[in-house]
Amino acid sequence: QSVADAEIVVLALPSHVVLSVVDDLLPHLRDEQILLDLAKGLAPGDQMISEVISEKLEAAKLACRLCVMMGPTIAPELARGVYTTALVTSDDVILAGELAAILTTKTLKLSAATDSLGSEYWGAFKNVIALACGVVDGLKNDGRGGDNLKAALFTSGYREAVRVLPLMGADPETALSAAGIGDLFVTATSPHGRNRGMGERLGLGQTLKQAESEMVMVSEGVRAARMFNNLFAAKGIEAPFVDAVCALLDEGASIEQFLEQAVG
Repeated sequence: QSVADAEIVVLALPSHVVLSVVDDLLPHLRDEQILLDLAKGLAPGDQMISEVISEKLEAAKLACRLCVMMGPTIAPELARGVYTTALVTSDDVILAGELAAILTTKTLKLSAATDSLGSEYWGAFKNVIALACGVVDGLKNDGRGGDNLKAALFTSGYREAVRVLPLMGADPETALSAAGIGDLFVTATSPHGRNRGMGERLGLGQTLKQAESEMVMVSEGVRAARMFNNLFAAKGIEAPFVDAVCALLDEGASIEQFLEQAVG
């Protein structure tokens, strides 16, 4: 009943459960309702979550209006009221602007844009870069890592994203937004980030299997690296940074080999 009566339904859910919850919500949704997807992650089959939600709405013959919110929004800091910004995106920029105005608070500044797909691509790609930066944090344990190296990896990954994501349909301007460089920076540097944490475990010498078995939350960076590797290969797009991460994860590359290729 609560969902049926709501004008705005916010999907503030982990990426691995959001689609099943949408399935449960479908019988209770109605035309013209606004759905705001906050999930940062990938859907099965190398798709973005919003793409699958749109397909589910279309199959159910529902004319709901789907929006996406992306940006540096680490949950514990949001809960404490630490100031931040984020991007609300929709094909309808007027709708995105209205929703951003409604949800903006004293400590959460939202702005509107139309590049939902590009924002989600950035939301996925930044996890690959964060994983790579985390490797450096692990290497600090024995003196092989450092902030210079992390900055070099960050720069290389960001440069690759700026080059390749527009080839996938992203608006180049998204790179400079809260959904681009903003979300990337916090994900690659925050101790809260599970993708950075996954990389740190690899840098400490754990295998991928060991690291995955010890982590409570899923590392989207592993899935994202593989997904982008497949997408870029299919489109003939050269992406040496992503190739280097996949070589470390799946092809037995050494840390030294990974660093040499990833830094470029």
